[in-house]
Amino acid sequence: MASDVLTPNAPLSQEFREAVSAAIVDFVNEQAGVLDSMGPELTPVHLMASQLLCGGKRIRAAFCTWSYVAAAGVPQPDELGPLLTSAGSLEVLHGSALVHDDVMDASDLRRGRAAAHRQFEALHTNAGWLGDSAAFGRAGAIVLGDLLVMWSVQMLNGAGLKDSALQRALPIVEAMRTEVTSGQYLDMVAQAHPLRERAPGLGSMSSPIQVAIDDASRVVEYKAARYTVQRPCQMGAALGGGDDQLYFTLGAYGSPLGRAFQYRDDLLGVFGDSTITGKPTGDDLREGKRTVLVAHAFAHADEAGRALLLKRLGDPSLDADGVAELQQILDESGARKSVEEMIDEGYERAMLALDEADITEEGRTALVALADAAVRRDY
Repeated sequence: MASDVLTPNAPLSQEFREAVSAAIVDFVNEQAGVLDSMGPELTPVHLMASQLLCGGKRIRAAFCTWSYVAAAGVPQPDELGPLLTSAGSLEVLHGSALVHDDVMDASDLRRGRAAAHRQFEALHTNAGWLGDSAAFGRAGAIVLGDLLVMWSVQMLNGAGLKDSALQRALPIVEAMRTEVTSGQYLDMVAQAHPLRERAPGLGSMSSPIQVAIDDASRVVEYKAARYTVQRPCQMGAALGGGDDQLYFTLGAYGSPLGRAFQYRDDLLGVFGDSTITGKPTGDDLREGKRTVLVAHAFAHADEAGRALLLKRLGDPSLDADGVAELQQILDESGARKSVEEMIDEGYERAMLALDEADITEEGRTALVALADAAVRRDY
């Protein structure tokens, strides 16, 4: 029953997350036979996909599902399965982004276990195959990530939605896929340029500091905010028959909240507990992530602090002491406090947009609770 799975006051309840996970597991298990028919070599690919997709916050699926409720009310029992499967397809797309992101960032861990490219690398090494194990690992992860993109498309198309609902949602989903992929490239370009320099072709009269903050914010908008909150919300509203005004309202809710969600991720990537986040503390510093947190630190640190940021940010050999040094700069420069204030501002803007929304009370309750979950978390 929908009432067992959908609880507005607890939109990310265990029952909801298990229901979304069940939809994903059912789909992935169906693909086992497809892969098996092509050869036993694909067994590890299926296993890694299954392991990756079994975890996660399910927050994208939640924003989609509860925005449907906001538009159309709680679904009937025969509508719930297709809705959860559709929402679950967003988590499969997210899995693809994680696999590819870990390759580009050379990350070792994801959700507490070896990242996909490291698992493929170990497979090659242990089997004694020809060639370079690290190169094989990266190539295997690229293939897995591509496969997950295709599976997310297939899962949505085969969810059992009414054709009219699917056609309403597809333009939003297609825009989201382009935005998150393009946002990833913007992130790559940002990391490829020194902190004091703007990427070529993007001329501005702004100060270098403001440019750095603006560039980091633009990456967050397209790489994270839209595909984490805004587009899932609009997708859910489309599935529920919402109108253009609701799309606009959920966009005004989703963009600042999605940014705040990512800013919380940025803080956790530097200051979080690795036993909770599933990734080593300071990995974002080793990877040289050009976050808003780093931009603020570079803007307000003293000369020595800026010099250390320029020297150590992006150093893959950064040890615990080096991480602690950079953490101190991020704290003492006021960057951490500034980002916390940006999180609060994004949350408040999202709440103001929701106040004006013409939506169901169940949807409103859930979307407020999801906003709290998005910004007040430790993982």
